[in-house]
Amino acid sequence: MCRSIKTLREPFTPQVTEADVEAAALQYVRKISGFRAPAAHNAAAFDAAVAAVAEATRTLLDQLVVRGAGSGTTDRSATAAS
Repeated sequence: MCRSIKTLREPFTPQVTEADVEAAALQYVRKISGFRAPAAHNAAAFDAAVAAVAEATRTLLDQLVVRGAGSGTTDRSATAAS
């Protein structure tokens, strides 16, 4: 597992930002591809992979139900909309 990727769900991270999701997606794609930055001929594929992983991450976080998270937690989709 990539050590730079942090857990993005409550209660580990009370507020997840778009920057957190994008950073995790970028780290994941870097780890899988083995490239810190892709060559020009691979840039489109690299960027598309980062976008797809970020979208999958958003979907996962929006659909997760954390039991016993307490009343202080917020719905991620409601937070993102504000």
